[in-house]
Amino acid sequence: MKKSVYFLISLLLLILPIPTFALVNPTDRFYVNDYANILSDETEEYIFEHSKSLDEATKAQIVIVTIPSLEGESLEEYATDLFRKFGIGNKKENNGLLILLSLEERKVRVEVGYGLEEILPDGKTGRFQDEYMIPYFKEDNFDEGMLNGYKAFYKEIVNFYGANIAIDEPTSNDNIDAFLITLIIYIIFFSIIWRFVLRSRRHGYYGRYSSFGGSSGGFGSSGGGFSGGGGSSGGGGSSRGF
Repeated sequence: MKKSVYFLISLLLLILPIPTFALVNPTDRFYVNDYANILSDETEEYIFEHSKSLDEATKAQIVIVTIPSLEGESLEEYATDLFRKFGIGNKKENNGLLILLSLEERKVRVEVGYGLEEILPDGKTGRFQDEYMIPYFKEDNFDEGMLNGYKAFYKEIVNFYGANIAIDEPTSNDNIDAFLITLIIYIIFFSIIWRFVLRSRRHGYYGRYSSFGGSSGGFGSSGGGFSGGGGSSGGGGSSRGF
């Protein structure tokens, strides 16, 4: 009876299609793996040389992987499996960082080893993506977006270790928008204040509302939440769609 059951199970395993997700293999350059073919030769060379220097100086590793599609697997699971398969970062310090972009799904994830979570918590990795990468990705400028994001994470890790290696500043696409939004908020706020003062003087009851100025502190504190970073997912990293 048992033999018959084992036989049937074996037969079903052979007949029924079992979904498998083939992870890409590291290229011979390890630090840069452009399977989606979206990076220029110059960007690949830049990432390779800088990641190599970082590895030699700190044992930390930054690896870039682009793929055509996730083939049905979740971005988070794919990134976790890929991180382990590649063995990113020093085994003892677990100080690796993976940037994974899937072209078809238009998603990107940053996966961080436990050794780097102190300087790259989920919120910061999400903010870096929003500020340095996503604006480019939305315009299908994957090459510049990946390079710019790489520079941001690279700088953070180099500064953490105090390594004596060159750093190129990333370009922020978020500063101008944030400035304009803040300026508009201030203009609206002071316009309301000014109109209230004029109306109060006109009607002669300004003194009744002299405590209004005290409430402005509450408004200012809510503004702090407005400039907060983006969302994040657990497990040492964050994901974004574009």
